[in-house]
Amino acid sequence: MGDGEGGTDRGDKIFRSDRLYSAVTTAMRQLGLLEQWLDSTARAGAAQVTFSSLFPYQGETLFAVPPRTVWPPAPNLVTSPSPVFLSKIRWHAAEFVPTTVIDSMLLGRPILAEQWIPDAESGCLLRRDRTSATPFRIVTRTRAAVDRLSHTSARCDSFACIEFEPASGLWCLARFRDPNAESEWSSRVKAAFRLLADTGFGGGRSIGWGQTAEPDFQDGAWPNLLLPQTARTRATNGSNGGSAAYWLLSLYSPAPTESPDWTGGDYQLLLRGGHARKTVRMVAEGSVVSAPQEPSGRAVDVSPDGHAHPVYRAGFALALRVPEMPEEDIKPVEEPTDVEAPEPKPCPEPPPPADIPKPDEL
Repeated sequence: MGDGEGGTDRGDKIFRSDRLYSAVTTAMRQLGLLEQWLDSTARAGAAQVTFSSLFPYQGETLFAVPPRTVWPPAPNLVTSPSPVFLSKIRWHAAEFVPTTVIDSMLLGRPILAEQWIPDAESGCLLRRDRTSATPFRIVTRTRAAVDRLSHTSARCDSFACIEFEPASGLWCLARFRDPNAESEWSSRVKAAFRLLADTGFGGGRSIGWGQTAEPDFQDGAWPNLLLPQTARTRATNGSNGGSAAYWLLSLYSPAPTESPDWTGGDYQLLLRGGHARKTVRMVAEGSVVSAPQEPSGRAVDVSPDGHAHPVYRAGFALALRVPEMPEEDIKPVEEPTDVEAPEPKPCPEPPPPADIPKPDEL
């Protein structure tokens, strides 16, 4: 999982959606489905299958890059019995936030400061009142080619990689455009992921890096599968027309027919390139884009001029419309669940001082 700048000694914490699409496309070629896959995605006017980026998970907790419009949380969305926590927690250090927290914060519900702490190694927001190790860490490995005759090495190379703790790993979403696309590609996409689990994701596959256990699959409706509270609010409120805000879970390259309002929203741009390929500017995960309709994106041809065939970089958008903040009583994201969680315990009032007798009364 490189950082996109070509250095092997630096790693990225996100396996981004354009790389995931490339990996799945390679698997589709090995399965004999390359032309059908390209016709349904890169060559199509609207992709039949869209992937999010790969984000970390730990146990049952899924982490994601939170919407930039709600993170870091505004002061009025942070509650604490003790004002000390309000000034000491560095919310900016949390790059990945549990989806349950995001689901509640999208509805305007505050976060209880004492329950959470940003993990310095992974950038994940972890529960303070639950003992847990860091989900993953970036480490450096050194390799050297040894001459068989002299038993010496002229050069050592350093490579950065991701190490996951037990019960931790990566997850993603695969969204199908309609029921027909799901019936055609669901089993094929699962087969591609099983193949990639054996052959590996990312770099260093020839030495065994990137291989995973058999992936787990869960089917469901979008966005109920990931954000059930937000999904109910969307179904109730609907759309008010005009431009709306969309939270991106993937990289996004606007199609020529799309016209996002770049003066609104809150977004970050990334430069994505490769060996002998054109560089393209894309909107990063976690960005909130203002647009009159849900972004769809496109696959950009980044092949050099005069190249024999196109080289696609996927910029298909997997986005969720951010609901308007409802006017309702707000409550913490999660209530403390055990005796170790801090609770407000006011100190008793000190007793009044005894009267001091006057000198003439002694």
